[in-house]
Amino acid sequence: MCGKFVQMKDWEAMVELAELILSTSIGLTETVTPMRVASVIRLNAEGAREVARMRWGFVPANAADQNIGTQFIHARAETIEEKPTYRDAFFNRRGLVIVRTFNEGKEITPTKTEQHVITPRDGKPLAIAVIWERWRKMPLESFAMVTTAANALIGTITDRMPAVIAPEHWGKWLGEEAASVDELKAILTPFEGDWDMEAATRAKNPAKKPSAQHELF
Repeated sequence: MCGKFVQMKDWEAMVELAELILSTSIGLTETVTPMRVASVIRLNAEGAREVARMRWGFVPANAADQNIGTQFIHARAETIEEKPTYRDAFFNRRGLVIVRTFNEGKEITPTKTEQHVITPRDGKPLAIAVIWERWRKMPLESFAMVTTAANALIGTITDRMPAVIAPEHWGKWLGEEAASVDELKAILTPFEGDWDMEAATRAKNPAKKPSAQHELF
């Protein structure tokens, strides 16, 4: 399951006339892992697209401790509208993270994984579905990555992958276009892209995996 992705640092250059476009400048990139901050595309109060900086690790609004975000890194597309933790965010606070690459890990042993970097061959960015929340105790906004079953390529190393949203569905997912639950769920399916998958470094003692996701809220 995805635990790392790379995106440009300044995504303001990608928002113009309410349309996402690929920046013409090379720009700086940043690598994002759980509990680090990333740029998320969402709708503001006026219904226009904006870029917000949020932490990866979903903190429910009424959570007692922000560190609970380590337990809520991913939200399964199959049950996202049912789970108390994610249900309200799914209906009201959906966003996109725009990435150049993302990683998937193949477990070799319980303490060793082989990382694979997924890269689109055409060089265009990918939009991954997220849901986000605002914590009530302090100004903290956070998100969970939506995941679905792996496609044919990624299925060779793991059984889950990020829910990649095709460009024609960005407006529907963000909430610019009306959509039923069934219509939203229909776009959260394995995306068969024209991608390269390259093995990266094999990591010993990788970062601790998020614990089982508790549906407490």
